[in-house]
Amino acid sequence: MELQRGVVGDLASMPALRDVAVEQGSLLNCGRLASAARRAGVPIIHAVVSWRADRRGTFTNTPLLASLAKNPEQMLEGTPAVELIPELGETSNDLLSKRAHGLTPFTGTDLDATLRSLGVTALVPCGVSLNVGMLGLCLSAADLGYELVLCRDSTVGLPVDYGEQVIENTIAMLGAITSTDALVQHWA
Repeated sequence: MELQRGVVGDLASMPALRDVAVEQGSLLNCGRLASAARRAGVPIIHAVVSWRADRRGTFTNTPLLASLAKNPEQMLEGTPAVELIPELGETSNDLLSKRAHGLTPFTGTDLDATLRSLGVTALVPCGVSLNVGMLGLCLSAADLGYELVLCRDSTVGLPVDYGEQVIENTIAMLGAITSTDALVQHWA
């Protein structure tokens, strides 16, 4: 979820989120999960965001989106900001689900159809942030009938203790909570 240079990479528009993702090891753990998934033949779909320069097709109806949209360079399609972070390794055989609107990756995108075409019934979401995007992803996935396995160390929110509360008090009611190490070992 949004493991892009303009979100948590070197071009992050919210440096505090990037900094905590780096400090907590979340980005490296996402890379470890991606590598283990590829070795195990588990499909990877990157849920990414990219906006047109004129913002057509992009809602700015929330304080978060309105604030981000004020930056004319924010997540523009075709720019380095929308590229995946290098911690994910070689991504050329992975799939992308792009959105130009909204806060979560299922609404109005091809994500559900792509997952179903691959025969996927369980998701291992990772990325940012537990405040909005990851929480929305998990809620939508559960609503759509997917099983969830969340590696608590492959996601983060701000403040960190709030993110932990989201995992413990909400996401734990939607699926299994584990660690990157445990899932990597399972896939091996």
